Amino acid sequence: MPSFKVFDIAGSGLSAQSVRLNTVASNLANADSVSGDPNAVYKARHPVFEAVRAQLAAGPQTDGTGAAVRVRGIMESNAAPSARYEPGNPLANADGYVYAPNVNVVEEMVDMISASRAYQNNVEVMNTSKELLLATLKLGQ
Repeated sequence: MPSFKVFDIAGSGLSAQSVRLNTVASNLANADSVSGDPNAVYKARHPVFEAVRAQLAAGPQTDGTGAAVRVRGIMESNAAPSARYEPGNPLANADGYVYAPNVNVVEEMVDMISASRAYQNNVEVMNTSKELLLATLKLGQ
């Protein structure tokens, strides 16, 4: 029944935003980590979303009326890590530098708020759809 496709669509959105929130949490957790090697330092990660259209999502059990969003992958940032001169740090290299990740905490917080609101919107879509379907069922009483 096509009325139930809204739950599949909103569910795929919930799943995608959950991945987005997890990557933001990972980025924030590693924002203060340092390394003596610029190649070994943590690199910020960001999910890449992909829209799945009805024609592509259609399979043998579907009628081709749905759509979804899915996570295509998690990409690492290419931005260079920042070098800080800390000769007393045990992780410092021979020149006294440690390398900090390329995580911008302000951008990550904005991304977290955006993902949280998108998640809440998908939950609201599911709740509203449930209420409408229940109201439809009560019409026959």
